[in-house]
Amino acid sequence: MDELVSMIPRADLLAALLLASALGGAIGLERELSGKPAGFRTNLLICVGAALLTELSVAIGDAANADPGRIAAQIVSGIGFLGAGTIIQSRGTVIGLTTAATLWVVSAIGIAVGAGQYAEAIGTTLLVLAALLLLGKVESRLIQAKRAQNLVVQTAPDIDAVLAVEQILDKYDLRHRMIELERREKDFVFSFELRGPTSRRAKATMDVAGLDVVRRVRQQD
Repeated sequence: MDELVSMIPRADLLAALLLASALGGAIGLERELSGKPAGFRTNLLICVGAALLTELSVAIGDAANADPGRIAAQIVSGIGFLGAGTIIQSRGTVIGLTTAATLWVVSAIGIAVGAGQYAEAIGTTLLVLAALLLLGKVESRLIQAKRAQNLVVQTAPDIDAVLAVEQILDKYDLRHRMIELERREKDFVFSFELRGPTSRRAKATMDVAGLDVVRRVRQQD
């Protein structure tokens, strides 16, 4: 009878694994929707695996009077190999660091679940989701604001037209510098390198296009 009972999965272990599935799956779903290589199933499996290994590590440590952290410690090393596989270097740019860091945190969440630290695991998951969803948007906007964009303007051959365009750029507090000015037949064609929020660039471009002396305007990345 005792042998049959020992073969039945413990309800608390199943609950812990289900919680790990939910937490890892929530983070994985965000990664999946963002088109990242390590998505829903990867993060879910890592979190469940880390939780189960931690549970086994604690159980074996208690039964053999050994260090319960030995197996759990190897989880971090194993995740290091997975994370390294998601990092790609292309043309001097390293990509995949966020994905690697996410896998590392997901394994930590699984370890917390396996160790019975449920509140910490849930709180960390919420923080990770906030970082990926909210801070990702903020980061994207900051990058766009710092990225230079050229504004190419074709006007009547009058230096006042150039000054009028500069006044509009100053009005919207856009950092700018002229990178080209040439005369083509009966027109001036000049380019400004712009830096600033995308919304203000768009408004400035519309105002420039509305000037009577402007014959053509376009943005160029």
